[in-house]
Amino acid sequence: MSSPDVAVIGSGPGGYRAAVLAALRGLKVVIVERQTWGGTCLNRGCVPKKAWYHSACVMDDAARFGERGLSGTLGADFPRAWQHQRRVVETVRGSYVDYLGRLGIRMLEGDARFEGPQTLRVNDQLLQARNIVIATGSQPWLPAPLQRVPQCVLTTDDLFDHPPPPGRRVALLGSGFVGTEMAFILSRLGLEVIWLTGREPLSSSAFSAPARAALREALAQAGVRPRLHSRIAAVGTGDAGVTLTLADGERIVVDWVLAGTGRRPRTDGLDLARAGVALGAEGHVRVDEYNRAAPGIYAIGDVANPGMSANHALADAAVAVSDMLEPGRRRRADEQVPQVLYSALELARVGLNEDQAEALEFEPAAGFASFDFNPAALAAGERGGFLRLLADLDSGRALGAEIAGRGAGELISLLGLEFGTPQALSRLAAAAYNHPARAEEILNAVETLAARWGMAAQVFAPSPLAAGRE
Repeated sequence: MSSPDVAVIGSGPGGYRAAVLAALRGLKVVIVERQTWGGTCLNRGCVPKKAWYHSACVMDDAARFGERGLSGTLGADFPRAWQHQRRVVETVRGSYVDYLGRLGIRMLEGDARFEGPQTLRVNDQLLQARNIVIATGSQPWLPAPLQRVPQCVLTTDDLFDHPPPPGRRVALLGSGFVGTEMAFILSRLGLEVIWLTGREPLSSSAFSAPARAALREALAQAGVRPRLHSRIAAVGTGDAGVTLTLADGERIVVDWVLAGTGRRPRTDGLDLARAGVALGAEGHVRVDEYNRAAPGIYAIGDVANPGMSANHALADAAVAVSDMLEPGRRRRADEQVPQVLYSALELARVGLNEDQAEALEFEPAAGFASFDFNPAALAAGERGGFLRLLADLDSGRALGAEIAGRGAGELISLLGLEFGTPQALSRLAAAAYNHPARAEEILNAVETLAARWGMAAQVFAPSPLAAGRE
């Protein structure tokens, strides 16, 4: 085949996005996938999880149907929920593959490895490309003494790839995003979840203490409580199920175990050294601020970005393709990439938190708005959500935002459009909002900043939105 302008290794959200962006800009593109088109996010991550999350929220709301004048009961059937997510995944994957074909992107199935700086071997053929994008994602990591055992000790990859094992008593391990999401989701889909964590859920995340406290309360109201300081000393499997022995000697018998204990970059078999590509201490490909790993080679998403989310992969792809076309034009800005958690309380954030802002010598001021009396939230029967905006007291620069409540993942995208622009607060203050809607609390939070911290001059300065109407 003729040499492409761009060769992408991996078809997850980052690889897919890089291939599409490059093709839309007139470049000849080849994309290589060794497993399933769409990668982890589409097949065993974001997409199927979101299908389950919606069902979990419906089941959670069902407990309050009576007060809304609705009668009847709902029951959860986890095997059927598994079949539903599979149908969703197959629908999305079909659209995904069709779009790649319509853009003229050549799709190759097989293992890719470097033969040199600009040369890949894919199965039995050599492929030379002016630009190569490494988007191989990540793979589950299990700490000792855990090992994958079919139908007994599973990773989330296993759970989404294969119908669930029999039995409804499940031990869930992990205090990060995956553990915190799956604890709520599985408990609402009819499983008895024993959630074992070493520390407080999300304690290593950038979410604020108030957000984590609100999440703990929402989880408790849903009957989901982590067992803190639970360290696994031994694992045994047999006809009776799985026996977990904790460090204090306690034994817990369950039908199966789901390990949400983290992921590691997937670089095995790539022969990166042949291309002059180096790895960092945590196993990520080393890249610069333009996602360059070596001349003509880029690395994006989980394999290079410690954020390890689909959102980071998508943002990285845009940076890499921009650099191919106009070197140095667009830098990586991880702080502008939203982070979203789907659990008993949906959490979302973008930008800096207070600690990060102070470390950069900003003086953060907070604007707060509650969803407790928001008409849209009340109409949906929701309480306990809020929105916080951070700004620098001296300059009026918008620093960060955090949202707790249903739809937080959608609202954070609106705020993300403004963060990084000098007029973010004035643009948010000048915008028109639908009523009733949760988005109105954006304006309330901005106005709180102005009133509480004496920032009216910065917040209500003429913005480009207002100026365009004059």
